[in-house]
Amino acid sequence: MRPCPGGRAPSRDRSTLKEAPGPRLIAAVAAGGAVGALARWLLTEAFPPQHHDFPWTIFGINVAGSFVLALLPAVAAVRRHRELAVALGPGVLGGFTTLSTYSEQTRALLDGGAAGTALLYAAGTLAACLAAVSFASRWTSAMQRRRFRAEGGDE
Repeated sequence: MRPCPGGRAPSRDRSTLKEAPGPRLIAAVAAGGAVGALARWLLTEAFPPQHHDFPWTIFGINVAGSFVLALLPAVAAVRRHRELAVALGPGVLGGFTTLSTYSEQTRALLDGGAAGTALLYAAGTLAACLAAVSFASRWTSAMQRRRFRAEGGDE
């Protein structure tokens, strides 16, 4: 091993090293992703977008997914169980929400001559997802503060 500048050996502090995900975590993400993708597919089959219309289904999926993802850290069961956290976060919600369909639908609207709808969809989805995350974050922070006070804590 080559010494670092200054003559010291590189640090071997394990707290800064990320462990590779084990097979249980990989399986949890894969299973969750399959569930999320299937749910998205079923919704888009039940409520398909019409040509040149605002794609409400994917808009709703992305906003709802953003909101729920922002709620996850406040759920005690999710914080305690890493497998549940990865199954729900990058798994279910990662499979449920979709940047690629959002992008493709925006492109299709532009190609179809619906530039106004495309702009509204692109900007509206971003704004609505940010608002959903902000609302969920504020809501969960308030819930956590109330729980902390109820347990006798003093902020």
